[in-house]
Amino acid sequence: MGYQSLLLQRTGAVATITLNRPEARNAIDMTLRGELVAALDEVEADEAARVLVLTGAGGHFCSGGDVKTMRARRHSAAEGRGRVQALNRMVLRLADFPRPTIAMVDGFAVGAGTNLALCCDLTVASDRARFGEVFWKIGLVPDGGGTWLLPRAIGMARAKELIFTADVIDAAEAARIGLVNRVVPAADLEGVTRALAERIAAAPPAVLRMAKHMLNRSATTDLAAALDLEAFSQGLAIAGEDHQEGLAAFFEKRTPTFTGR
Repeated sequence: MGYQSLLLQRTGAVATITLNRPEARNAIDMTLRGELVAALDEVEADEAARVLVLTGAGGHFCSGGDVKTMRARRHSAAEGRGRVQALNRMVLRLADFPRPTIAMVDGFAVGAGTNLALCCDLTVASDRARFGEVFWKIGLVPDGGGTWLLPRAIGMARAKELIFTADVIDAAEAARIGLVNRVVPAADLEGVTRALAERIAAAPPAVLRMAKHMLNRSATTDLAAALDLEAFSQGLAIAGEDHQEGLAAFFEKRTPTFTGR
């Protein structure tokens, strides 16, 4: 389907969603919120798409909420809540997307843009990327899942510091505190991200889906429940064809070809 605010393409087993509002540094307006959910539905329906890359057009990832739409008129509390509830649907859809996701970040990823990257499983940033929880600068509290996602990525004390100061940090500092996985030269960003995505895409898709589900649930469960889920999931995996293919490839000293069965 066609989209106004983003681009969707697939090359091999890697699907890429590009936020495409470069004139607004890919700020999240109401249209983009709905379209990103629809695009994720489209990728999930494509069985050949094993990994999703999320990025932004025009040299920036995402500058957060679209402040121009906020300034157009004063919103009531009910309207503000409705705007964030639409954002929440997007956040939950991306955070719980059943396939591995990689945020490819260049330029600004601030406010809800930082949190959008945190919704992805991995983040590869260029050396000119910038991150920050800048909400209070316009008199707002964090949204986009920042109060839940950020402490789990970098720890509560650092999360409070970023939110309380509204500092914008560079990619090197983001890597040092664990906000991103890798920092690469801007010229290499697409190639490195693509290579990582293809490497992950070669893994058994059903196994990765179950592993992601277990990891996501681990944040809100105890050890006993996590062990039960591991046993259940391993039972499914060990009975699958990909397990047999992996064993055969191991003993035959070749690269396995996984099908997701």
